[in-house]
Amino acid sequence: MTLRHLSLCAALALASTATLAHVTLEQPQAAPGARYKAVLKVTHGCSGSPTLVVDVTLPPGVRGARPMPKAGWKLDVLREPLAQPWQSHGRTITEDATRIRWTARTPDDALASAHYDEFVVVASLPDQPGTLYWPVTQLCERGRLDWTEVPGPGRSADVLTSPAAVLEVR
Repeated sequence: MTLRHLSLCAALALASTATLAHVTLEQPQAAPGARYKAVLKVTHGCSGSPTLVVDVTLPPGVRGARPMPKAGWKLDVLREPLAQPWQSHGRTITEDATRIRWTARTPDDALASAHYDEFVVVASLPDQPGTLYWPVTQLCERGRLDWTEVPGPGRSADVLTSPAAVLEVR
């Protein structure tokens, strides 16, 4: 193989790695109104620095979120009052989880940049079909990554450099 071919192969490998190097959902589609297991895949740290915090903002309409604890990680669930209460098992729910944060308890518990891990939340999805964005912030020993961009008017998903994880409800 010539040096030119090797250079082209290396460039293509780096380009494909860059497009895959963000937090994604294991299952990118689900049915309206379904109970959904959101498995957020974290594939690297911040420029070689280990991940200390994974902070997820739940999409509007996602209800009853229950995060999975991780050994070595502290779990915090931010709950806020609901504008529109809902019923669950005969109870009126007036507040619900809006954000979930996992924090490594010690430097040894942090997610090394060279390793992969999953952060899991189970929740009920809205009854209406549509696209749900799951913004995730990664705080690292040095630096942070904000996987929070969403497409908007005049802004295609193809041009986002730090896209939020996407779930298609249909």
